[in-house]
Amino acid sequence: MYTVLVCDDEKDIVSALKIYLISDGYNVLCAYNGDQALELLEHNTVHLILMDIMMPKTDGLTALSLLRQKYNTPVIFTTAKSEDSDIILGLNLGADDYITKPFNPVELLARVRSQLRRYVTLGAAVKPDDNDKSVAVDREPVSLTPKEYEILKLLIRNQGKVFSPTDIYRSVWNDEPFGSDSTVALHLRHFREKIEITPNEPRYIKVVWGHGYQFALQKGDDRK
Repeated sequence: MYTVLVCDDEKDIVSALKIYLISDGYNVLCAYNGDQALELLEHNTVHLILMDIMMPKTDGLTALSLLRQKYNTPVIFTTAKSEDSDIILGLNLGADDYITKPFNPVELLARVRSQLRRYVTLGAAVKPDDNDKSVAVDREPVSLTPKEYEILKLLIRNQGKVFSPTDIYRSVWNDEPFGSDSTVALHLRHFREKIEITPNEPRYIKVVWGHGYQFALQKGDDRK
């Protein structure tokens, strides 16, 4: 089940969106300002965000610029403002789509499905197979070591989320992370050479400087 984070300072709108999304089969997390949305992202796997622009405390544009430092999660702005400047600024900051209020629920859900299809369904060019621990990249088999496989699986199952070397070490090695940075970096370098066409310009496993690693494709790559 995919999880959608709804962020809007108007509780009635959040409640309505929650009803629409749950009826369409999604799990829903609710936030009422940008700070709450960022907090929920830290502790949950989120597949798509519906976010208002005009909110108290941290507004949608500020929240988007902050979350784009760590996450590649699709963001659809739901805003009452229709000025071109707001829409253009949001898209330039990394929003994937927008819809203005009042919105048609059918159209909104269609946009949600479209973005999720790009992010998740089409995001399967790299496919790990738990049955035989094999990996295919664009349908071509790739041989990974057990640890390389587990790292890749962790990143793919949390697309867009950034994992520090310590996080990866604890999850994959299930041990205290002494010397984790160099160990993880070595494994990542080796399997990047196996799955990336150009390892120095990675399309799949990317470094978020100062934070860690994430599985995230360049915007607009439908194959993901």
